[in-house]
Amino acid sequence: MINQPGTNSSSGSRNHSHAAHNDTLALVLAGGRGSRLHQLTDWRSKPAVPFGGKFRIIDFPLSNCVNSGIRRIGVVTQYKAQSLIRHIQHGWSFLDGRFKEFVELLPAQQQTADETWYQGTADAVFQNLDTLRRHDAKYVLILGGDHVYKMDYSKLLEEHIEQSADMTVACLEVPVQEAGAFGVMGVNDHWQITSFAEKPDNPIPIPGHPDKALVSMGIYIFNAEFLYQQLIRDHHVHESSHDFGKDLIPYMVPRYRVFAHRFYNSCVNMSSGIPYWRDVGTIDAYWEANLDLTLVTPQLNLYDVDWPIWTHQEQLPPAKFVFDDNDRRGQALDSSVSGGCIISGATVRRSLLFSNVKVNSYSIIEDSVILPDVVVHRNARLRRVVVEKRCVIPEGLVAGYNPEEDQQRFRVTERGVTLITSEMLGQNLYEYSQKF
Repeated sequence: MINQPGTNSSSGSRNHSHAAHNDTLALVLAGGRGSRLHQLTDWRSKPAVPFGGKFRIIDFPLSNCVNSGIRRIGVVTQYKAQSLIRHIQHGWSFLDGRFKEFVELLPAQQQTADETWYQGTADAVFQNLDTLRRHDAKYVLILGGDHVYKMDYSKLLEEHIEQSADMTVACLEVPVQEAGAFGVMGVNDHWQITSFAEKPDNPIPIPGHPDKALVSMGIYIFNAEFLYQQLIRDHHVHESSHDFGKDLIPYMVPRYRVFAHRFYNSCVNMSSGIPYWRDVGTIDAYWEANLDLTLVTPQLNLYDVDWPIWTHQEQLPPAKFVFDDNDRRGQALDSSVSGGCIISGATVRRSLLFSNVKVNSYSIIEDSVILPDVVVHRNARLRRVVVEKRCVIPEGLVAGYNPEEDQQRFRVTERGVTLITSEMLGQNLYEYSQKF
């Protein structure tokens, strides 16, 4: 039975003032292994993977929080967290605790009586209940740390309060035939969620739009006390996997006021009216999303001064292009080249170069993503590759032209993208692991 308006919701839930932002605590779940990224997550968690020339993936949800006016943030870490912890310490220390602004790191600490690591997304929040209660928030915003998008969370919060909801789920509209890979919401005409199915064979379409389905983005906002009650209840259900999508949402939907929020209403900088949200969880998706940024008008706008993506800013000189001879010319075409890069008598086409990449004479790089601090020696030819941080590409190396040959040394994806790491090149594994 669905509860009536106001039941289990915070008092004063229709107060639309800006104070609601200050009453909200955001919790970023950043403990994922990211195993589908293979060697890119050998030494770091998925949220710590570099993206877009100078950022890390986690910079996107953190920047969305700050830009939305939500400046009390916890980051829950678990697997291979050191790189992520260092990045947050270096890049996110500008928030001022004197004004109750912070990014607080919450590593897995086996805080429950059974002394387990985080068992699921809900358990990760449950194990930090003491921290959440200490901050005395009215609303708790739960976010994943491993997707790339720009979203105004204040619109999600305002809608949650207006609906007198107990929980609100941010949702994407996707073609019905693609929805089976997600958690799918059924809604009524008021966008109250009436059903939830995790990866169903026959997704329920949106009312009035038979070709589209609503899928969960893994972004939730709760009334704080309601969340705590549900986490404690779920913790005592032994057969539960303690996951929001698999356990808590299916339990809450028929019993409480759970609403869907359209990402279309809160997405920032939509290109051609299409909301941008990417799961860069595979090498192919990661390669494609980075190269999209080199287009004339990328779907993801990183040049918007009103909604900047914040990150750790290294003090680097501008990119430099040297030599203008007929047989060697330093140039980059349809590409994005970050600070500290030197293109010395080499050609770069349709590629994205992170900071401090050095490309030496007579080399050619095409349709590639080159992570920070890579050195490409002379006469190398790279096409459709992702090169991991701090690799040294030997003189004359050719990769991305012959998948069969590449598979003997490197990882080649289904779409023919070649991943190159220092370990694959036979470079010092210990040094490699220390520099992430």
